Amino acid sequence: MTELIPVSNDKLEKQDNFQSKTTTAYENDLATENTWVKFRKVLREPLAEFFACLVMIIFGDGVVAQVVLSNSTKGNYQSINWGWGIGVMFGVYISGGISGGHLNPCVTLANCVFRKFPFWKFPIYAISQTLGCFFGALIVYLNYYSAFDAFEGAGLRTVIGSTSTASVFSTYPAIFLSTGRQFLSELVSSAVLMACIFAICDQYNTPANDKGPLIILFLIFGIGACLGWQTGYAINMSRDFGTRLLSYAVGYGNEVWSAGHYYFWVPMVAPFAGCLLGGFLYDFFIYTGTESPLNFPYFGLKRLSRKVSRSFL
Repeated sequence: MTELIPVSNDKLEKQDNFQSKTTTAYENDLATENTWVKFRKVLREPLAEFFACLVMIIFGDGVVAQVVLSNSTKGNYQSINWGWGIGVMFGVYISGGISGGHLNPCVTLANCVFRKFPFWKFPIYAISQTLGCFFGALIVYLNYYSAFDAFEGAGLRTVIGSTSTASVFSTYPAIFLSTGRQFLSELVSSAVLMACIFAICDQYNTPANDKGPLIILFLIFGIGACLGWQTGYAINMSRDFGTRLLSYAVGYGNEVWSAGHYYFWVPMVAPFAGCLLGGFLYDFFIYTGTESPLNFPYFGLKRLSRKVSRSFL
């Protein structure tokens, strides 16, 4: 290869010496890491999930705030679907190589059941994800605080009514839905989510690999565009509970829990059931890997019983 600027041997030796000294200095710096670096090493996965969820909510709740507070002059329902899809995509990019990019305790639990993800990590991930969603919603609230006041009235925060803004943070069902129908809507959406995530990550099928986050963007957009209208497609316990908790904390009152026939528990439970159902259906019909209990005799129940019995011996 022709060099654009010829370099003498003396200069090369000086460069090598400089690089050697720089490397040694860097290694010495690593040997004296600060407290935060040591802390981050221990909690790298939970911190990744926390920050990924925070970013996801800034995009997701941020786009809903823009649509609602502008009275739909700065966006519409499809804008919301795009915003959530982009938020999830960047959340997965942020944490995918560190924690797996779950961003959702329901996805984490499905991976525990069907992909041998350690069960002991589940509560750690769930807490990190919920806190990330809470603080992401707080950032959105502070960013749009003046717009909230202009839209509803200074200091006024309502859940129900023509100028209510609680839906900026968490999901609320259509008024014609019974509790059972609310649950079904979230169950179906969450099952589709989990089945498609398993398909995207299936190394025995057509894995998306580095294109996974981009494909997940379209998955979230599709769920919102096709299944999201009735309940707002929470499909994620932390995404709904963490942000609902924030709305309660900033003054929306007890209606955040009682609205929609006490709907708040539906996006806390139905996404878990839906993701487990979606994971089961994908593995039952498609997956051939050894991680899934469905590919073992008696669908893995015999192996599970042995594990349980050994744990008590």
